[in-house]
Amino acid sequence: MDVDKIARGLRDEGFVAVEDVLPSALRARLDEGCCEVDGAFSSSGMGRGAGHNTDAAIRGDVTRWLEDTNEVDQLYLETMDVLRSGLNEQLFLGLVDYECHYAIYGVGARYGKHLDALAGRTNRLLSSVVYLNPAWALADGGELVMYRGDDPEPIARILPQPGLMVLFLSDEFPHEVLASTRSRHSIAGWFSGRVSSAGVGR
Repeated sequence: MDVDKIARGLRDEGFVAVEDVLPSALRARLDEGCCEVDGAFSSSGMGRGAGHNTDAAIRGDVTRWLEDTNEVDQLYLETMDVLRSGLNEQLFLGLVDYECHYAIYGVGARYGKHLDALAGRTNRLLSSVVYLNPAWALADGGELVMYRGDDPEPIARILPQPGLMVLFLSDEFPHEVLASTRSRHSIAGWFSGRVSSAGVGR
């Protein structure tokens, strides 16, 4: 994983997309976890506490949190901890925690435009998405569409290519997931910490 390239992208633009961040064998093993829907996956919701709600028309994925007791999950979590440490050294973000879950978007499932940053004691500072599914074509849909602030025009439309990682500041980039014609597999995660995302120095 090229931490220098990731740090430069975050410093310059606030988001970055990097190909082939995982060894292909690890990506395939993680993807296998998405193919074993045995009741461990559950429907997703939005918001926290009293504001929590579920509406498949707005958010249609199913998820399962990664566990450090699972060998394959642990390999991924270790990779992201190396990234966390590297970004702290270069960008002084003060990232201290990382949480993530598998996300499966079935045919036609989508996630409406939203921000990842949520009100809470330790808020999300940096969001990550890593795509696990096999090769993906434009006709398959399922793009991650990113916006900057209140600007209604998208700044990026990202196909879920296998092994691609997207990282972005959680409180600056509203985004949505478009419906696809194939099942779409990823790991979505969030780094949290003690300081504001202003630590990136943008």
